[in-house]
Amino acid sequence: MEFERNRIIRGDCVQVLSSLPESSVDLIFADPPYNLQLEEDLHRPDMTRVEGVTDKWDRFEDFESYDKFTAAWLTACRHVLKPSGSIWVIGSYHNIFRVGRIMQDIGFWILNDVVWVKTNPMPNFRGVRFANAHETLIWASVTKGSRYMFNHQAMKGFNNDKQMRSDWWIIPLAKGPERLRDEIGNTAHSTQKPEALLYRVILSSSNPGDLVLDPFMGSGTTGVVAKRLHRDWLGIESENKYIDLAQKRINAVQPEDYDSSLFDVRDLKNKKSRVSFATLLENGIVRPGQKIYFQKNVDKMAVIKPDAKIRAIDGFEGSIHQVGTYYTGGSPCNGWKHWYVLDGSNYLPLDEFREKYRLRIQSDQ
Repeated sequence: MEFERNRIIRGDCVQVLSSLPESSVDLIFADPPYNLQLEEDLHRPDMTRVEGVTDKWDRFEDFESYDKFTAAWLTACRHVLKPSGSIWVIGSYHNIFRVGRIMQDIGFWILNDVVWVKTNPMPNFRGVRFANAHETLIWASVTKGSRYMFNHQAMKGFNNDKQMRSDWWIIPLAKGPERLRDEIGNTAHSTQKPEALLYRVILSSSNPGDLVLDPFMGSGTTGVVAKRLHRDWLGIESENKYIDLAQKRINAVQPEDYDSSLFDVRDLKNKKSRVSFATLLENGIVRPGQKIYFQKNVDKMAVIKPDAKIRAIDGFEGSIHQVGTYYTGGSPCNGWKHWYVLDGSNYLPLDEFREKYRLRIQSDQ
């Protein structure tokens, strides 16, 4: 079932999500109500009022009603996510622990909790607690063991070419020109998230052309960043004032012309032509009866069978990955990286033979 993308749908998020096709969304970013339960206004030492979250949509009667609400929208989100999709949910200490438990109860598989460390947090003006200087994002796949998108190599660019960590620094609150304000200068949305935060979420977990959904669209940050990165987007919002605000903001985005060689940042290994171990065998790159060595260890040798399986010394048979896992005692194993062919006195990894075959295919084309 096809449906219109790149728009904001007005309505209750659970009802709208229930009307969307099953398994139609690649990525969800959710910034739900935090249930802050503020009972009175906050003031700075100079007695100026703090613009906190006092909106009606953030108020719930009790934890039970908040949990019921959370379970309903998360269940609806899981319905529309593709099996290969993932979801990010952001929250504070007020709600994120309850959200995480409910996500697990529903069946989501938590991949990471990411801490967004704010460079400019609001102080605790009363001095009775630590300044709350971070928020937590939960990243989860649809179920345990399901495949999901993660642009691992692309994320290294945000951490000095090292593996991206789960503590995200140098992302300030939405301030200055980025902060949306109404006609009299007040903040237009109390929980507007910075574009830099959504940039990491969307770039890490989706590809150009994917559909990114935000069930609590608010000020429209998800749509702004998704459009800039050439993803399709879909927002759900219940209040007209936010819809108008977000739509105007998204309409103003003019992304650069799409070039797949620039905007598609999937790991190079995922872009390469698929070459199976059987392909190497039938093309004579490796041979039936040839010995290969796990991690260059002569005591962990296997023999290549004509059916592309390999047989360990004790008779265990399987793929190069399965026998590798067997030799590691059950740990996941990429056989291409851990099996070696002895060439004279040199051990050459199987992956090197695969790369040579790829080059040969390219030169023949």
